[in-house]
Amino acid sequence: MNNPCDKFRLDGKTALVTGASSGIGAELARAFAAAGAAVVLAARRRDRLAALENEIHANGGRALSVELDVTSRDALPKVFERIEAEFGTADVIVNNAGIAAPASFLKTTPAGFRATMETNFDAAWYVTQEAARRLVAARKPGSIINIASVLALGSGVGYAAYSASKSALVSLTESLALEFVRYGIRVNAIAPGWFVTEMNRDYFATDAGAEYLQKIPPGRAGRLAELVGPALLLASDAGSYVNGVTLPVDGGHAVALV
Repeated sequence: MNNPCDKFRLDGKTALVTGASSGIGAELARAFAAAGAAVVLAARRRDRLAALENEIHANGGRALSVELDVTSRDALPKVFERIEAEFGTADVIVNNAGIAAPASFLKTTPAGFRATMETNFDAAWYVTQEAARRLVAARKPGSIINIASVLALGSGVGYAAYSASKSALVSLTESLALEFVRYGIRVNAIAPGWFVTEMNRDYFATDAGAEYLQKIPPGRAGRLAELVGPALLLASDAGSYVNGVTLPVDGGHAVALV
């Protein structure tokens, strides 16, 4: 009898995870490697990437770390050429790299707005474009997973730029799902609620942060491990008929925002 859990395996797949040096990216990279994928770890902090690469190797997995500023469009072809030389065509892409700089709309500077859009939206656009071109040329199916946010489904005061960037990412997810389906490439998004990462750890360590978490529907922040199951579904053959979806992983927070 076939084990249905086998469909969640990623054996034979090559997964590129941007923003893999910490937080959500590092957690998903570990999980994908444990599920059998060859994992490419991309981020700017070389020391963090090297440590994670060594950890994955020590646990019997395959990993390659590549230093990458996702806002540098010109760097992408060489990165993908290196991936192909090491592991073959990347067929699982996780656009995870992102920044958040909360500020009221009137106090958001042009530089702050541009940096948010370049990292959270433009980078995902160009990484996906490079990856999809190579998948189509190789005639390989694939899965692209965009890490959006609960703030793409609703919003909050002080998050105009961030919400706009993540909402644009959701819209792109839907458009590309329709464009790429004929090539066997699925495009989906995950919209995490509040997970404690380097970007927000200091805030959630304060009384105000703790009080905020108590007010949201689940009454706590998510645990990074709680993102693994949804990500494996979208990356693997278990989700072969899931396309164009933005999946909230937020304990019901999005329901309260709308």
